[in-house]
Amino acid sequence: MNMQMSQGYQAYQRNKFETASPHRLILMLYDGALTNINRARAALEAGKKADAHNHLQKSQDIVFELIACLNEEQGGEIAANLRNIYMYVIERLVQANVRKDAGLLEEPENLLKQLREAWAQIGKEVSHGAI
Repeated sequence: MNMQMSQGYQAYQRNKFETASPHRLILMLYDGALTNINRARAALEAGKKADAHNHLQKSQDIVFELIACLNEEQGGEIAANLRNIYMYVIERLVQANVRKDAGLLEEPENLLKQLREAWAQIGKEVSHGAI
C-alpha cells in the first residue's frame, strides 16, 4: 500500500509541473530556491553542514534554471539585468556555503523574494488585463 501511495504522489507531483503555465513554473522555481535557502539556514543553525551544503546546491541549481529561462533576445536589457542579479545571487549562495555562514543568506533570500513578488504581481496584472 505504501508503494502505491508513493507512486500516486509522484504522479501528482509530475502532473503539477507538466500542467503549470510558464508563469507559474517561474513562481515554482522562486519558491523552490527560497525553500532551500530556508532549509540551508536551519541546517546551518543546527550544525548540519552537509545538509546545508545540499540545500544550497539545490538553490544554486534552481537559480541557474531561472537563468536558463531568460530570453535575452526578446527581454533585452531587462533580461540582461536579471541575469546579472541571478549570477550575484549564486555568488552569494556559494560564499554562504563555503563559509557555512547563515547570515550571508539574508541578501540572496531578500533579492529572490523581491523578484518573486514582482513576478507574481505581473501575473496578476496580466490575468486582470492591466498589461
